Amino acid sequence: MILPRPALPRPHRDDVLIALAGLSVGVLLWSFGLYTTGARVFGQRGAALVPLAVMAGAEALRRAAPQAALLLGTAAIVGDQFTNGNLATVLMFTDVVYAAVVYGTPAQARRIPYTTALVTVATTVAFLVWWQNAIALLVGVITGMVSFLPAVTGSIVRNHREAAEAARLRAEQTALLAEMDRTQAVAAERARMARELHDVVANHLSAIAIHSTAALSLDDPGTTRQALTVIRENSVAGLAEMRRLIGLLRESGAETEPAATASLAGLDALVAQAGAHGAASGLRFVLDDARRGGPGLPAPVELAAYRIVQEALTNALKHAVPGEVRVALARADGALRVTVTSPYGERAGPRAPGSGAGLVGMRERVALLDGSLEAGPVARDGGAEVWRVRAELPVGASEEERA
Repeated sequence: MILPRPALPRPHRDDVLIALAGLSVGVLLWSFGLYTTGARVFGQRGAALVPLAVMAGAEALRRAAPQAALLLGTAAIVGDQFTNGNLATVLMFTDVVYAAVVYGTPAQARRIPYTTALVTVATTVAFLVWWQNAIALLVGVITGMVSFLPAVTGSIVRNHREAAEAARLRAEQTALLAEMDRTQAVAAERARMARELHDVVANHLSAIAIHSTAALSLDDPGTTRQALTVIRENSVAGLAEMRRLIGLLRESGAETEPAATASLAGLDALVAQAGAHGAASGLRFVLDDARRGGPGLPAPVELAAYRIVQEALTNALKHAVPGEVRVALARADGALRVTVTSPYGERAGPRAPGSGAGLVGMRERVALLDGSLEAGPVARDGGAEVWRVRAELPVGASEEERA
């Protein structure tokens, strides 16, 4: 099997232009006889062009292959010391060292500054031992400027780039988290609006459906007139509730008055209304509020309890057989207990359709308050079954309970 040859690194266009510019400047300096040193081992006039050309090739690879460019540039700068030298070769080498730190691997970027520092110190010490004069210090400074200083500059630039990239990633993550929070908030608000809309409208529409079905099934002018009266009353009440909900959804302006929120203070009217609607079906509604005169409740708890009772009464109007529907409220052990029981069995006559959304809404309201909800048929002591909805909503202990 013939393995494919690895693709050679393709030089960046800007690096090629830099290499050509450096090579052109070096050739121009060479043509005027401007060298960096005097006679060397290779004193021929054209010898300085060889390191210059090699360094230009390393400069072209400064971004595509920084490690190879550094090795090639190091060989070229060392070879340049054996010729008369060219300033362009030295300047391009500083750029190759800088690029090796900026574009190289993280390990290479950490290693090059320490290596060039050691080379600078070793060169200074070696020339001090050899020459034993101050010129050795000047050679060490030049060596540091050519190797160590570009490496440190490249390390600073790379650190700033990495810090900027990290800040950008953090900003993107923050924006993503904010968008996720916004999406969740929108979904939660839509669910809350759906529950509120269902609880507001279902009670009135259920009464309208029951009485309209009765009016259609019974050929009695009196019954029909009574049913139409109830239908009109529930239609007007439903429209009022809808207007209140729409007012809550609108932005409040200078002339907009705050709308009242449903609370347990309206339970008497709610039970009385259910009694008027259920009288024709043989239903009697009783309110047993054991918390009368007690401490106030948080507004979210009052709203949830009111909506739970409202939905339970609506379900009783739809499905309960003739008998007593009892609404009981009590506060004990730091919780508000809401219990609604209604006769359970096969109901004769017209029934309004149900979708199950009411029970889902009740469970969601209770879950938002970290409470508990039970809904289903239970057997009483006498053997008769009743449908019971029991909710427990945490509210905190009252003063009497704490005492």
